[in-house]
This record gives sequence, C-alpha cells and structure tokens, in this order.
Amino acid sequence: MITIDKKSGVPLHEQIEKKLRELIARPEYMKDGKMLPTETELSKKLEVSRTTIRQAITSLVNDGLLIRRKGSGTKVSTNGIEGVGRKWKSFSQEMKSLGINIKNFELHLLWEVPPKNVAAFFKIDSTTPVLTLQRLRGSHSGPFVFFISYFNPKLCLTGNENFNRPLYDVLQEECGCIVSTSHEKISAVNADNLLSKKLKVDLNTALLKRVREVYDINKMPIEYNIGLYRSDKFTYSISFS
Repeated sequence: MITIDKKSGVPLHEQIEKKLRELIARPEYMKDGKMLPTETELSKKLEVSRTTIRQAITSLVNDGLLIRRKGSGTKVSTNGIEGVGRKWKSFSQEMKSLGINIKNFELHLLWEVPPKNVAAFFKIDSTTPVLTLQRLRGSHSGPFVFFISYFNPKLCLTGNENFNRPLYDVLQEECGCIVSTSHEKISAVNADNLLSKKLKVDLNTALLKRVREVYDINKMPIEYNIGLYRSDKFTYSISFS
C-alpha cells in the first residue's frame, strides 16, 4: 500500500512518484507489465487531487517506466528504464541535475502581439496579444542564457503570477496545466547589440539558439520558448538509445 506524509516539506507529487517507482520495481509488476490502480483509485486512497496523481504518473511515463493508453489504463513497461534517455527536462531540471543553482538577473512580463509563427503554433489570430516572459538567467558567475517565453492565451494567465518560481510549477498550480512534451530546434546565431549587453559577450559572438515548442498532457500547445545561450558556457548534449 502506498502512503505519503502530508506534513512533509516534500511536494506530494514527488512523494507519490517515489513510491510508485518503488512499487513498479517489484518483480510482480516488472515481469508481466502489471496494470496500476487508476488515477481515481489512487486519488481516493491517498486523499489527494487527481492532478497530483497525474503529475507523478506523467513523470514515470516520460521516463519510459509506465505506458498510458486511453481507455485501457496505465501499465508497467516491460522495457524498464530504457526510455529514460528520451526524457525531456525543463531548464531548471537540467540545471538541478548538474548541481547548478540558477538565479534570475532580469525578469520582465509584457503583453504583445507575437511573431506570426508563434501565433500559428497556438492557432490564434496573428493580432492577438499574448503574455510574454523575458528572463536573463545564469549562475553565481553571471548570466549565460536569455529566454523569451510566449504563452497560449487559453492558459488564462494574468501576468500577476510569481514567475520567480519554477515556470511549470506556476502553470500547474495557476492553470491546472501539466507539461508533457517538448519539440526542439537547435541553431546558431550571432549576438546583436541587445544580446551582447545582456550576456556580456562581444558583438556578433556566436550563440546557441534553442527553440522549444511545449505541449501539455492533452497535446495542447502551451509555450513557445526561445533560449539564447552563451556558447562558451553551455553545451547541448544528445544521447541516442
């Protein structure tokens, strides 16, 4: 039986994810790909919301440990941990896994009409303003990435949210949105006047540009993110399995 401690400082979804990992590691689960209890059953047993249960399960699905099929439930993957190399992580999660403490050097919120490709991604009228978040981020040694995030108006963000907190925690708690998938494009660009000043590099220095198209668990596009990284401070590594 899974149990959690609601008085603990550890977030509930993290406790549940840890307990589920322990559960599905048992031979009776791994051997035949046993079905998990439903989200509703787990929600009632643990007395937490289905959203919390779903967040824990989604993390295990992304790790390749669980398989979720509409109409048939969630079962343990007989391939085990092999899917972990394909897991997508947020920037904060990436840095946390590397032991790097991230800080915001600048944070700006504005409502603006997005580029046409962003409007097309959200499937909205090209004249519709969207909430845009600009963040200059880095470590104790200084800034090394400038982010621009455009958010789907369907999220109903107001701009009054505390974006000093982890972004996807904000989206989950304020909008009930659980991030699931990211499609990425990598390219190189030269630093213009604005970026050279923000990232403290010479004009026309080569930067790494990473574009992320982010979707929630219902496949709704929720964020179009552009990251511009100092190439001397950040290396993008890809593993194939």
